[in-house]
Parts: sequence; C-alpha cells; structure tokens
Amino acid sequence: MAHEDEETLVRRLREAGCVFAEEEARLLLAAADGREARSELVERRLAGEPLEQVLGWVEFCGHRVIVGPGVFVPRKRTALLVDVAVEELATSAHPRPVVVDLCCGSGAIGLVVAARLRERRREVELHATDHDPRAVACARQNLAPINAQVHHGDLQSSLPTALRGRVQVLIANVPYVPTGAIAALPPEARDHEPLAALDGGADGLDVVRRVAALAPQWLAVGGSLLVETGHQQSRPAAEEFSRAGLAPRIVDWDYTCAIVGRLVSSRSGR
Repeated sequence: MAHEDEETLVRRLREAGCVFAEEEARLLLAAADGREARSELVERRLAGEPLEQVLGWVEFCGHRVIVGPGVFVPRKRTALLVDVAVEELATSAHPRPVVVDLCCGSGAIGLVVAARLRERRREVELHATDHDPRAVACARQNLAPINAQVHHGDLQSSLPTALRGRVQVLIANVPYVPTGAIAALPPEARDHEPLAALDGGADGLDVVRRVAALAPQWLAVGGSLLVETGHQQSRPAAEEFSRAGLAPRIVDWDYTCAIVGRLVSSRSGR
C-alpha cells in the first residue's frame, strides 16, 4: 500500500472526528483486499459506522470476537463482569458449573469466561441468549468452537427448563442508559447499535428489575446474578436485588459497577 494512501486516509479519518486515526487507518488497510473493498470499508467508517462493525471483529479481554452490523459492540469496561464471574466460579465445587449469559449480544462475555475457566482446567456448561437475531447469529459463530448453546428469545424465555435451579452464575449485561440520556450518546452507538441494547427505561433499571425478579427461579443455592450498571445506579440496583431475595454486593471500578446478587436460600414455588 503506498505511503501516501495511508497518509490520506489518516487525514480523512481525522476530519471525520476519529481520535485514533493512525491506528484505525492501519486496521482498515490491513482488513481490505483490493482497492474496491478498501474503499467500501473506508466509506462505511467515514459515515460513522463503528470501526468494530466495519472490521467485523473487536478485541475483548484478549480475544477476537466477531461483531456484525447492528450488533452491540462489547465495551472494555465490561471486563469487570468477566473478572467477577470467574471469581464467583472459582469457589464453585461443581465439576462443570452452569453459566448463563442473558442479553448475550455477540457472546463475548460467555466466550471469555469459558476461556478463563479452561486456563484453570475447569469446564463450564454455557448457555447464551438474546432477542436480536443478528446478535444470536454472531454469538453462534463465536461460541460454536466451545460447544455452547445459543438460544433466541427474550431474556429467559428460550432457556431450557432443565436449567431451573441449576445455574451457578447468571450474567446479564443489560441496557442501563436512561431513556433521556440516549440522545447524548456518541453517534456510533446511538445510530448503529440496537436501541434495545442501550435503553434501560426512565432510570436505566427497567431490565435490571426484570432480571432480578427472574433470577431466583434459575439460580442454584449459592449461585449469583451479575449485572453491570453506572455508579449512580449501583445502590438502587442493589436494592432491586434485595427485593428479589438476593444478597447483593457492589463491586466498584473506574468506569462502571458490577452488582452481584447471591441466592442464599431456595424459595418455595421454584
């Protein structure tokens, strides 16, 4: 590729508002075979489509994860959920703990959690589910190599009933942006990712409430529900966990919080 081509692309990316124009230019040039294909990728990026969707992949916790157009792009801050999930599973005595990834998107969280457990010579029975068929298609590509089961449905609606009362860790990276704040999101997210993956209702906790309410039906005693929230939402989210019968704790990080809710005793009617 001629040096001036890269310089020109860097300039165009900068003019379009790309902060890391040099790095993006290298990635775009490496991803394209031929001038026509390169031009298509570049124009998609200049039009505001997220770089990850243009490239078709994102690096998440050291793993390359497939993402397609219209699929939520995993955020670096969500590494906190991975770390907490692995911590929770490390204490499980079950030889093959059951992990469920609700609102799985591309399947990135489940993929990395399973990989981290394999590094410890542990296997998991992984189930992932999402209501968006585009996300489900990506998750199936990402999770096929580890034989995870990917289901298409709203929250728990498509999970096998045999999982009830058996889940050690239920991860739900639910939408938690308040509806009134959607307009202030970067255009890459607001215009190119599914609204349902971003909008958490008036206070951002609509889906958190739904997940907290359903979790005790699926968790094993001692099992945990994990969700991500913003710092201002962490205490209200923990209160929702308590109301659902889960013992909550808040894990703070620089950019986000993980709310962990442990099921300490079974409920009648499960």
